[in-house]
Amino acid sequence: MELLSHCHIALTASRKVEEMQELIRKQGGTSEVRSMQGTVTEDEAIIKEMILSSLHTHHDWFVFTTGIGLQTFLTHAEQLGVKEAFIDKLRQARIAVRGYKAIAALKKEQIPYEVASEDGTTKGLLHKLDFIDFNDQKVIVQLYGIASPEMEAFFERKGAILTTWLPYHHYAPDGSVVDHLLNELMVKKVYHAICFTSALQVKALFKYAKKHGREEDLKSCFETDVIATAVGKVTAEALTESGVIRVVFPEKERMGAMIIHLGKYMEQYR
Repeated sequence: MELLSHCHIALTASRKVEEMQELIRKQGGTSEVRSMQGTVTEDEAIIKEMILSSLHTHHDWFVFTTGIGLQTFLTHAEQLGVKEAFIDKLRQARIAVRGYKAIAALKKEQIPYEVASEDGTTKGLLHKLDFIDFNDQKVIVQLYGIASPEMEAFFERKGAILTTWLPYHHYAPDGSVVDHLLNELMVKKVYHAICFTSALQVKALFKYAKKHGREEDLKSCFETDVIATAVGKVTAEALTESGVIRVVFPEKERMGAMIIHLGKYMEQYR
């Protein structure tokens, strides 16, 4: 049975969209690509400045939230000729980490970590860190392309002296594309589901909707007409934080698994 028969789905990714569209077709559905990913660029100058500054400053904690972010710092430290000194600095501090990719990067360099969020979510990591005294502790938090108000509020509440590392710049998607998707969701109501493959896509959509006074209507849309679908727990967490109550996502974080899981979910309500 074709699980997505008569279903029209919006894809907000910019990568592997052809593969996802083919999977949807095989399940009897149709789709449109409405990329909310935007552009993420690496800031080499600021990365190198952060690395060199850390070598001459005491820090009690490093918090790594993405594997690609940590690997970026290690790569640039090697290019600067200070990789071993940088790793030694990390080993002297206490480390918290989110996600299996960041954990793998630490293990590869034999850098011990003290706290880890096995499910890869910010909420899971902060729950574990809540039992630790951060008062007057100097903490560096590595983020990806955008700030994390939840993370910053947590460490402020805990009395930490916080420094955030943002090695990438995120440029939002074209406003006309976002506006077009919002109209399709709210006015034309052409989609049965929308699939997100990163937290950046979720935040870009909701940031634009909020700026233009359409945030509550967007939330309402997800409560009634459209199924919010995430590739995994981290993306699902971004949807929940944005106020979406019904979020569908597979246990295994894979694009194919997301499409199949969505189909099985929709089949229950036919």
